[in-house]
Amino acid sequence: MPLDIAANIQINGPVEGRAVEILTPEALAFVADLHRRFDARRRELLAARTARQARFDAGELPDFPPETAALRAADWTVAPIPADLQDRRVEITGPVDRKMIINALNCGAKVFMADFEDATSPTWTNILDGQVNLKDRWAGDLTHVDPKSGKRYALGANPAVLKIRPRGWHLPEQHMEVDGQPVSGALFDFGLYFFHNARATLAQGSGPYFYLPKLESRLEARLWNEVFVRAQEALGLPVGTIKATVLIETIPAAFEMDEILYELRDHMAGLNCGRWDYIFSFIKRLGRRAEFLTPDRSAMVMGKAFLGAYSLKLIQTCHRRGAFAMGGMAAQIPIKGDEAANQAAFAKVRADKEREAGAGHDGTWVAHPDLVPVALEVFDRLMPTPNQLDKRLTDLTITQAQMLELHQGGRTEAGVRENIRVGVRYTQAWIEGRGAVPLYNLMEDAATAEICRTQLWQWIRLGADLADGRQMNSQLFVSLLTEEMADLRRDFPSPRLEDAALLFSRMVLSDTLEEFLTLPAYELIA
Repeated sequence: MPLDIAANIQINGPVEGRAVEILTPEALAFVADLHRRFDARRRELLAARTARQARFDAGELPDFPPETAALRAADWTVAPIPADLQDRRVEITGPVDRKMIINALNCGAKVFMADFEDATSPTWTNILDGQVNLKDRWAGDLTHVDPKSGKRYALGANPAVLKIRPRGWHLPEQHMEVDGQPVSGALFDFGLYFFHNARATLAQGSGPYFYLPKLESRLEARLWNEVFVRAQEALGLPVGTIKATVLIETIPAAFEMDEILYELRDHMAGLNCGRWDYIFSFIKRLGRRAEFLTPDRSAMVMGKAFLGAYSLKLIQTCHRRGAFAMGGMAAQIPIKGDEAANQAAFAKVRADKEREAGAGHDGTWVAHPDLVPVALEVFDRLMPTPNQLDKRLTDLTITQAQMLELHQGGRTEAGVRENIRVGVRYTQAWIEGRGAVPLYNLMEDAATAEICRTQLWQWIRLGADLADGRQMNSQLFVSLLTEEMADLRRDFPSPRLEDAALLFSRMVLSDTLEEFLTLPAYELIA
């Protein structure tokens, strides 16, 4: 069906420089068409999340849906997966700035996920520059000269396979309105990239590949599938041209992995263990209840309790259906000037990747190019084949109780302080325009800040006992925040630090647990 080169489209931000190559009338009409067809359903599904939260608060627990038991029992597989996605043993992720994209594509990883979501602060400039950079990748014109050093960066001879992560269903793009309504950030990011690059990716032996974040149900996956079908139809491409990997990073989605694979079966490339957002989701969805009072963030490690159960369930589910099961992120970054600490950090990464490869994952994520050789060595040694689809875990049974088992561990003042420090500092960086932020020897994105603020909210709300005998309450939080702010003001002085602290503390002290930190934070940058 032809696109309507539409009226009633409004751009509320400047269109300067090369942005005109992205925001063409035809591309905007393409996004507007997706908005008009699918935005009402998107809003319904977001409302369904709120309704389900009320049921969780009333005592319901996440579980495998009885109404889809027959689908889970049936034998079916996803559509064939393209050749360049058969070996994904190490994937690197990062924001969409030009130098980062070039370095990530050149670093030796099999796949680079260019992230418009948790690793990018969605300023208008960041979003449009990212689209320009990705368009240049497929046009063969991706180069960069560092203005300070004069060093030139260019794409190498064997770049990583490129995947794109658009924003989640919840985030708006306030700078584009259709019929008086802001469009979804997800449709904006997906639509512009797909419209400008789908044919070019195919012409160069790859394809339009995506990562889909923060889904909470099979119905949200179904909506993405409908978007994909329409997008391919509009550009005259066959159904199944798009391939997507879904991040299982919410507790409700973990109980619908079969169903999500099925809804996207024509477009499915695999599932990924989004471990940090998964912890955030666990607290957000269940954390109003005392039986789910979490320990220090550092105690919630992969391989144990609910994280260990869901990663094994993901491997089992994916491999039964012919889809790839991707492991989680290693967020460590090199520690300069302290070789012993650096080697200890790398040893942690190595052990984590050995657990993943040994369990049956087909690949893993890293956040820094220096970790690519570490992860590659592990997967090359433990996974000599391109993937581990033959590792079916058929004797494994994962129950609802195992999927909800809480990690053991205490709650400490140090844990409170770390949550305050990381949460405020990351929020400051985000509203200043940076989404991937090195903090205390880890590369942090929005998921970590979300854990920090929801865990503090939970501990105050439930009056959690700390290891030293004190009870966590708003007064103690304010006291520790005041002390931590003194150091943050010394190290990161900025008016935006004060904005970040005000927003972060307001959300921690609120009577209600807000869905996302990034929604009110977006109002500070949009």
